[in-house]
Amino acid sequence: MNIMLLGAPGSGKGTLAEKLIKNQGFNQMSTGDLMRKEIKDGTPLGLECARYMNEGKLVPDEVTMGIVKNFLQDNHNQLIFDGIPRTLNQAKILEENLVELNAKIDKVIYIDVPTDILLGRISGRLICPKCKVSYHLISRKPKAEGVCDNDGTELVRRPDDSPEKVKVRLEAYANETAPLVDYYKNKPGFIHIVDNSNTTAEEVYAEVLGVL
Repeated sequence: MNIMLLGAPGSGKGTLAEKLIKNQGFNQMSTGDLMRKEIKDGTPLGLECARYMNEGKLVPDEVTMGIVKNFLQDNHNQLIFDGIPRTLNQAKILEENLVELNAKIDKVIYIDVPTDILLGRISGRLICPKCKVSYHLISRKPKAEGVCDNDGTELVRRPDDSPEKVKVRLEAYANETAPLVDYYKNKPGFIHIVDNSNTTAEEVYAEVLGVL
């Protein structure tokens, strides 16, 4: 089974993915990790990707999805797609790639969170730079202040979690990624989860398990 997570920054996709990976045997596909590997290996796609990044430009869909397609050749089951696709064009390319491999996205999980709650969550978010586990100053505190429970690494705030940059990210999400909700909502396997201020990460996880 393959699943896709949709939702704005701060909606809890990362926390949900952590639980699904740890408890249900899923693997998360990170385009950032894939790009870094292609660049390190010096592949044609990696070199092209590096050229755009070094110029401060967005990597075009054809390059991004070319890297994704290479990965999918040997890995196309039990995947979590989070952060990919970001656009309708990427979504259509991804579907075509999966069909070629006799695979598909089985469930699309949309976590719907009001904007004011998103801003509150992101402003208190911390992350471990080593193991990537996320924490929150209010709702998910580490056992020791400022230190990761898993490996003792000092926790940091993501550079793009400042209030000014959060607003930019939410605007980008609304303009580019939110249309994916309309694209998938009438397709089989679409799951709409409303996460309000009283909803916990455990409740969201339990609801997701109920439909998988």
